[in-house]
Amino acid sequence: MRTTVTLDPDTEQAIRARMAREGVSFKQALNETIRDGLRRSGGEEPFVTPAFHMGVPRVDLDRALAVSAALEDAEIAGKLSRGA
Repeated sequence: MRTTVTLDPDTEQAIRARMAREGVSFKQALNETIRDGLRRSGGEEPFVTPAFHMGVPRVDLDRALAVSAALEDAEIAGKLSRGA
């Protein structure tokens, strides 16, 4: 299909950079760029991270950094007392 497309300056620059990088024609670079964009935007299912209920927290998670620091301090103190 033959059509007229008006490209923004930054888009034209990106197409021309792809032409130089891949050694292809303007037409081929434009078509490949459009195909890449269409593949990324459709047809793929979004990545979903599964979530699991882990029960009631044993520590106050509002102060998680303080708990972490206390555990780290205890580990360092233990190593120092063992001479490690």
